[in-house]
Amino acid sequence: MRVGVHINRFNYPGGAAALGPELAAAGAAAEAAGVSWLSVMDHYFQMEFNGGAEDAMLEAYTTLGYLAAHTSTIQLGTLVTGVTYRHPGLLAKIATTLDVLSGGRGTLGIGAAWYDREHEGLGVPFPRLAERFERLEETLRICLQMWDPEANGPFEGKHYRLAETLCVPAPLSTPRPEIMVGGGGERKTLRLVAQYADACNLFATSPEEVAHKLDVLRGHCDAVGREYTGIRKTITHSGDPQGEGDRDAFTREMAAYAKLGIDTVILGPRVDEPAVWIENRVAPVVERLAELD
Repeated sequence: MRVGVHINRFNYPGGAAALGPELAAAGAAAEAAGVSWLSVMDHYFQMEFNGGAEDAMLEAYTTLGYLAAHTSTIQLGTLVTGVTYRHPGLLAKIATTLDVLSGGRGTLGIGAAWYDREHEGLGVPFPRLAERFERLEETLRICLQMWDPEANGPFEGKHYRLAETLCVPAPLSTPRPEIMVGGGGERKTLRLVAQYADACNLFATSPEEVAHKLDVLRGHCDAVGREYTGIRKTITHSGDPQGEGDRDAFTREMAAYAKLGIDTVILGPRVDEPAVWIENRVAPVVERLAELD
C-alpha cells in the first residue's frame, strides 16, 4: 500500500508570507518520506469544519503548479475539483498545463461539488444536485475528447457546447492524465468511476463499508464492460497515522483495507506546519505500509 498526503489547511505561522516556503518544505518532506501522492483541496472558501470561510484558502491549481516546481517525483492533483468551479474546456487545459509542467505528474481529481456557501459568496452558479451530476458526466467526456488528438472537433452536450476541443500542447502522461472521481455515491458517482475514471477515492469509514462500496463499483464495471482491476482504489483517512504513538495499530487498520485492493491511503494533516507533520507522523509509516498487499 502506498501513502499520499492531502494538504487541507493554510493557516501557517507567519501568515501569507509563510505559505510558499511551508508548501515547498512539505513537498520536499513528502518526497523524502517516499510519499507517492500530494494533493490540495479545491475550494474558494475554507470549509466550516476546518476553520470556516475567514480562514486562509489558496486557489488549487496555482498551488499545484507551485508544488510542481518544488518537487520532481510525486503525483499531484486535487481532492477534488468541483465540477461547477471551472468551465470544462478550461479545466482540461488547466489540468494539461499541470501535467506538462510537472513532467507528466498531473491527476485530474473531480467530483459533483457540494459547498453552497462558496458558490453564493463569489457569485458562481450552483445548480441542483441532479444537474451537477449531468455536468460532471459531460465534463468527463469533454476532458477525454480534449485529450484525444484524433478528436479535435465539436462537443455538443446538454449543458456545454464546444466548437473545437483543441488542447495543445498535449499532456505528457500516457495515454493521458489520470482521472480520479471522488465520492462514494452508489447510483451515480461510482457509475461514473466505472465508465470514465482511472481511480476512485473513498472515505476510510470502515473496511466493511469500503468493501461494500467496492462491490457496488464492481457491479457498475460489469454493467459497462469495464475491467474492475484497472481502476486504482484510494481512501482518505482523517485520523493520525500513529494514533497515540501506536504505529502497529495503524498498520493493522490499513492491512484490512489493503486486502480489499486499496492502492493508496491519503492522509490529511490537521496542523499548521505540514512539513514537520510529514516528517514526524507520516514518514515512519510509509515503509510499513509498503509491505502490505
